[in-house]
Amino acid sequence: MAKKILVVDDEPDVLKILLLRLNKTGYETIGARDGREALEMARQIIPDLIILDFHMPDMNGDEVARILKEDKDLKHIPILLISATVTSVAQRAEECGADGYIAKPFQPKELISAVKKMLEQSESVNLKKEMDHGSKDSSSR
Repeated sequence: MAKKILVVDDEPDVLKILLLRLNKTGYETIGARDGREALEMARQIIPDLIILDFHMPDMNGDEVARILKEDKDLKHIPILLISATVTSVAQRAEECGADGYIAKPFQPKELISAVKKMLEQSESVNLKKEMDHGSKDSSSR
């Protein structure tokens, strides 16, 4: 089953390109154009990864990331923050709880590599949690 990726960017052309590139790579993609729509979509579809633009009107990417990371049902979803402001994106990503970042402009291979890495890390963490949970269940019997 294809991994679901929620892509959030207020620039329609950038959003379209990101969705197409990820679809071509085999991911199921859903697009959102602002922070509020991103929060709605995340709650509806529970994606495997969220790619989130930093600079958006109304609600910046760091605000969206904080809300997602405070939500008990969504906090496990890895967030890849993207931004054209390289100097502050690393610090902002860390402050808001994003799991990674990538600076615009980026090469398609760079994006796909970051996506694969984050999904693999997330899968590894989830598998470990399942194993830990399973061993606790069997030890409590």
